[in-house]
Amino acid sequence: MFPDDLRYSAKHEWVRVGSGVSVRVGITDYAAEALGDVVFVSLPQVGEEVALDDACAEVESTKSVSDVYSPASGVITSVNELLNTNPETINADPYGDGWLFELELADSSELDELMEADEYAQQIGG
Repeated sequence: MFPDDLRYSAKHEWVRVGSGVSVRVGITDYAAEALGDVVFVSLPQVGEEVALDDACAEVESTKSVSDVYSPASGVITSVNELLNTNPETINADPYGDGWLFELELADSSELDELMEADEYAQQIGG
C-alpha cells in the first residue's frame, strides 16, 4: 500500500533518503486523499533552515489548508517548482512527481524516529 523504500512521519509526510545527507520530502497518498483536490501549494524557500517538526510548507485543497512539517532538521536545498503551476500533481503522483522539497540533514539520526511502511499503515488503520 505504501512504498517500502520510504520512511513516514506521524504527520503524514514521507521521506526518501538520497545519497549522503540529502532527503526528498512529500505527503503520503493517505494525506492527499484526505485533503481532496489540491489547488495551491506554498513551498519553503531554498536556503531556509528548518528544525524537526517545523511547519515549512502548506498544501491547500478544496476542503482545507494543511501545514507540512519538516521530518528532520536541516536546510532546504530544492523545492518542486512544478507544483507552483500544477499543484494537483500531489494527488496524481504523491510519491513521484508530487514531492515537495529536498532537505540537507543537520542530524541524520532524526530519521531513526520515522516509521517503516508497515508501521505507518498500522498507524492509519490500514
